[in-house]
Amino acid sequence: MHYVSHLSKDKNLKQLIRQHGTFKLKKQKNLCLYLCYSIMSQQLSVKVARVIRQRFIDLYGGEPTPQQIVDTPFEKLRAIGLSNAKVSYVQNVAKFEMEKGMDPKKLEKMDNEEVIAYLTQIKGVGRWTTEMLLMFALCREDVFAPDDLGLQQAVIGLYDLKHRKKKIMLEKIIKISEQWSPYRTYACMYLWRWKDNPPILDKRGKK
Repeated sequence: MHYVSHLSKDKNLKQLIRQHGTFKLKKQKNLCLYLCYSIMSQQLSVKVARVIRQRFIDLYGGEPTPQQIVDTPFEKLRAIGLSNAKVSYVQNVAKFEMEKGMDPKKLEKMDNEEVIAYLTQIKGVGRWTTEMLLMFALCREDVFAPDDLGLQQAVIGLYDLKHRKKKIMLEKIIKISEQWSPYRTYACMYLWRWKDNPPILDKRGKK
């Protein structure tokens, strides 16, 4: 893949690329539903999130339109396992799609920060959620999510960072991530893999 030679300059990422192979990004056309599913899955296990997503689809007999989501009674959405807040946020996304739109062609004309500013107008959609959309729905190759706990832990572990102050630690993490540009999205994918499958340490603490 086109990003491999650049990321392989980093010895830690080079090892992860060897272990996990290469990744491809696949664009999503329905950004409204992508955001709805993202909101539904937050703070849930993958298994539970899949169940709720399927209940949501079954409710409509297929993928719903924004109008159908807005027209659905609050309690009906609560009944599939969504919290009060998530029901509101999902309907907020649908209303935003109807009123302002989030067609991929429209967002393609915006840079990353413009997309973030645009979509975080929706109550319930934060910066992290929009960064995930940039990566996995719009397939932007150079996105890093510094507030993602898994990424923070992976960088701290792989690069043996030590500092008590959170602000200074975050600055160090961002500085390290800058060397991966313009392919930071792929770097994140490897870091998440490492976080899910951290190496076993021997008794001396070596990897």
